[in-house]
Amino acid sequence: MPSKLIDLETLKGQLIVSVQAYPGEPMRDPRTIAQIAASAVIGGAAAVRVQGIADIQFTRSAVEVPVIGLWKDGLGDVFITPTLRHALSCANAGAHIVALDGTRRPRPDGLDLATTIKAVHADSNALVMADCGSFDDAVAAVDAGADIIGTTLAGYTGSREKTQGPDLDLITQIAAADLGVPLFAEGRIRTPAEARLALDRGAFAVVVGTAITHPASVTGWFKDALTA
Repeated sequence: MPSKLIDLETLKGQLIVSVQAYPGEPMRDPRTIAQIAASAVIGGAAAVRVQGIADIQFTRSAVEVPVIGLWKDGLGDVFITPTLRHALSCANAGAHIVALDGTRRPRPDGLDLATTIKAVHADSNALVMADCGSFDDAVAAVDAGADIIGTTLAGYTGSREKTQGPDLDLITQIAAADLGVPLFAEGRIRTPAEARLALDRGAFAVVVGTAITHPASVTGWFKDALTA
């Protein structure tokens, strides 16, 4: 197995910022994403998470912190780096960590999660982050060889009710089980206080996206508060 690009211990207790824009939005440009990622690093982000091959490439050139790369593709339930081809493309684009759907749902290419992770490890020096939706997903992802597990999909797969903020109970449950790999808390973390809570509940690191890097959503929160 090739040597890995990063030491995960450097991310312990740290903030990771997810920088993504939806198709058709003004910020949906790899150069813009890279600039926002660089700005997040200035603010203290220890790593960044970006979507799309060009975004990974531009961001790798713009920052010196680890880049978590993923590729959203398809209209099915599994669309976060859904196949081995997508995963290897992210690794080849320069992602230090490849994030992929880490649930137990069937993958579009017919490969199981363990086969996909094993191939990424064999063909690249990237680590693999499994985006999970439940405790059972997390256990299965670790068994499949994931280097990192995240709560990214909690509330989006039907396995758990979608919470208003981060799924702190799931974070606590996974952390208490001590599955042997780092747990990244991700999903609906909107305030510094919620980020702190996630860390206090046992998360290894905290990933925040929309609340930092998606101005349309944040503007909407303020607008809704003023018009309620």
